[in-house]
Amino acid sequence: MTDSHSERFDGMLLAIAQQCEGGINELLDVFFGFLERKTDFFTGAGKAEAEKIVINKFREHLKNVEERKEKERKEAEALKAAKAKKEAEKKAEPKIQEVTEEEAERIKKEEEQKKQQAEKNTKTEDKSDNQDEKNGEASKDDGSDEEEDEDAKGKIKPNSGNGADLPNYKWIQTLQEVEVQIPLNVSFKVKGRDVVVDIQQNHLKVGLKGHPLIIDGELPKKVKVEECSWTLQDQKIVVVQLEKVNKMEWWSKLVSTDPEMNTKKVQPENSKLGDLDDETRGMVEKMMFDQRQKAMGLPTSDEQKKQDILKKFMEQHPEMDFSKAKFS
Repeated sequence: MTDSHSERFDGMLLAIAQQCEGGINELLDVFFGFLERKTDFFTGAGKAEAEKIVINKFREHLKNVEERKEKERKEAEALKAAKAKKEAEKKAEPKIQEVTEEEAERIKKEEEQKKQQAEKNTKTEDKSDNQDEKNGEASKDDGSDEEEDEDAKGKIKPNSGNGADLPNYKWIQTLQEVEVQIPLNVSFKVKGRDVVVDIQQNHLKVGLKGHPLIIDGELPKKVKVEECSWTLQDQKIVVVQLEKVNKMEWWSKLVSTDPEMNTKKVQPENSKLGDLDDETRGMVEKMMFDQRQKAMGLPTSDEQKKQDILKKFMEQHPEMDFSKAKFS
């Protein structure tokens, strides 16, 4: 079975998973119950062979996850290194400009005047209004980020994921989607049925039943409710995925009650491909391809590989009867 075939089941499997209040245990019960009732998986190949298949597939997909995480880490490091190298090379480029003798004399006088003014500012401690204006202009000439925009005052800086780390949760974003991680700080193991998640086009609620809501506020922009989802990780963290309607702007906050983030400090998702070396450009193009595939509801390159593995599994085990199973 190819990756594109596996992708076709995601909507159906996600709907099943969201109805399994018992989490992964109940989801596995559903899957193995299907194999028990509708196939000869447990009897056709024998107990030992069936158990071996399950263990091998678990290890295989665990290895895929670990390899993918390691690959993503290396890609991120390579992209960061490529950017740093490009910036260093750009700064190291000599700036040579041919000038006439008259222009050279004028430039020399201007430099002397600037030097004299700098020495005068260093010696004086007078903080009069005029001196404040000069210092302000000097700091702007030095490229200071702190005073470049009065509107940025009071706004928080984005985290490494272009979102914000808040006391009760953290969120990150791309131009396409927002991911929210909400730790459930309780002493007991949480199950899916204990969680309250209500995703509306302009509103989000997240919390535990019988406890005050952790998130309850208006979203800054609309989301595609049918494309949004949530999962419970390690029985202690709720992860919410929100699909943006407008994919051409950054969010400055998750809900209206959050402190506002300075979106001017957000790091762009992609550099100019022409500025990167061949290896790094290939990595970036792969990530861009995967983003486009996901936006169109098509499988990413990694998902395609998974589906190829599943197809190969079915070809290698013709003794398994899938004739009564309905695949769309």
